[in-house]
Amino acid sequence: QVQLVESGGGLVQAGGSLRLSCAASGRTFSRYALGWFRQPPGKEREFVVVVSWSGGRTYSDSVKGRFSISRDNAKNTVYLQMNNLKPEDTAVYYCAATSSIGGSYYTAGVYEYWGQGTQVTVSS
Repeated sequence: QVQLVESGGGLVQAGGSLRLSCAASGRTFSRYALGWFRQPPGKEREFVVVVSWSGGRTYSDSVKGRFSISRDNAKNTVYLQMNNLKPEDTAVYYCAATSSIGGSYYTAGVYEYWGQGTQVTVSS
C-alpha cells in the first residue's frame, strides 16, 4: 500500500513558478513510476508528466520546456517544478504511483495510487 500526499499548490501570477511536492509512504517507493495529472475546472483529468522507476521522463506537449519532474528516492518524494506558468495551467494537480512496467503511463487507469490533489491557480 502506498499513500501519497501533495503540497505546494497556491495562487501565482502568470509567468511565475511553483514547486509541487508529493510525499509517499511505503518501502518500495523506488520501484514505482510516478506521474502528475491535472484536472482543470470543468474538464477531465489529463496527463502532465511521468518519471519511471529508472528515471526516464515523459512530458505532455503542453508543459514541455516549462515543467520539470524529479524524484528523491531517499526521501520518498517526487517534485514538480513549474515555471512560466500560464492561466491554462490552472487545475487541481494530482500525483499518482504505479508498479506497472511498460504500461501506458499517459492513462490514469494505469495508476494504482493517488494523492488527494492540490490546487494551482494562475492569474492573468
